[in-house]
Amino acid sequence: MPVIEVCNLSKTYRVYQKSEGLWASVRSLFRRRWREVHAVRQISFQVEPGEFVAFLGPNGAGKTTTLKLLSGVITPTGGSARVLGYVPWHRENAYRRRFALVMGQKNQLWWDLPALESFRLHQQIYRIEPRQFQRTRDELAEMLNVSDLLGRPVRELSLGERMKLELIAALLHQPEVLFLDEPTIGLDVVAQHTIQNFLKEYQRQRGLTILLTSHYMKDVAALCRRVIVIAQGVIVYDGTLEGIVDRFSQCKIVTVQLADGDTTQGFDRYGTVVENEPPRVKLRIPRQGVSETVAAILRSHAVEDVSVEDPPLEEVIAEMFSSVENGSPQQPCSETSQAVPQQV
Repeated sequence: MPVIEVCNLSKTYRVYQKSEGLWASVRSLFRRRWREVHAVRQISFQVEPGEFVAFLGPNGAGKTTTLKLLSGVITPTGGSARVLGYVPWHRENAYRRRFALVMGQKNQLWWDLPALESFRLHQQIYRIEPRQFQRTRDELAEMLNVSDLLGRPVRELSLGERMKLELIAALLHQPEVLFLDEPTIGLDVVAQHTIQNFLKEYQRQRGLTILLTSHYMKDVAALCRRVIVIAQGVIVYDGTLEGIVDRFSQCKIVTVQLADGDTTQGFDRYGTVVENEPPRVKLRIPRQGVSETVAAILRSHAVEDVSVEDPPLEEVIAEMFSSVENGSPQQPCSETSQAVPQQV
């Protein structure tokens, strides 16, 4: 049975349109103009127990709104959803004890107090048995290597250290579902890697169901097998991470290492030159023409090594977002790279 079930879920906001100028402000006292913002438009999906799902989309796509709906923070204007069998916006205490929401741009720890004090508050809110509380707290602190930070005021900690403690606070009551909204935003590479490893190991041990939003594709690639993409409030893709590249990327990246004495000049006839650092050249080539293009290069040049790769995931995702927002299908890589090179 799915842990999360969403059916035609919608959220629309009515936003006041304020005109510029004094007289416009006076008129608005008697006659206001409003517009509707459709944050989420009839989305449907299911998440099975133990899945680690990435929920991706450009800014304003509806990701955070969806997480707020599923955690009961806001109420929808249409559709239905159940998490662990509960309707989130009914805000039952039994449901609150079984999920956690972590937002990278919001703090749940008291700024001027040590994290230990916030943890004790969480213990009372969730009615955690003292021995279980201490055991869980110490285990999480050891996994994240922050045991020596628990007694320091939160304001004295770095952003990465605070994020680790935020995760501990969210997991103290051992939730079954975890909603993560940009947990690594603004963190350095080391802190990102630490949190990725922690989430991967904790999810493996506990079988936790996690829904993650992130703009860092390294988070997604390291943690998630399944990806749901939302744009303009509508789900446009639901499948594997590899499927995104197959569906939305029209190109391959071919890197050619030439033997000494050969030249990289004229390689633009094979495709779009991405890098030209003799004796190495990197090309962007349409997927359907890779075999013919590589064969033509091998016939015409002294090649020591050649590799064919998919474009970087960040690039594919960006192209997909742009394509969806513009309402147009993916275009070929370039005008010059559509033709298969002729035999030389």
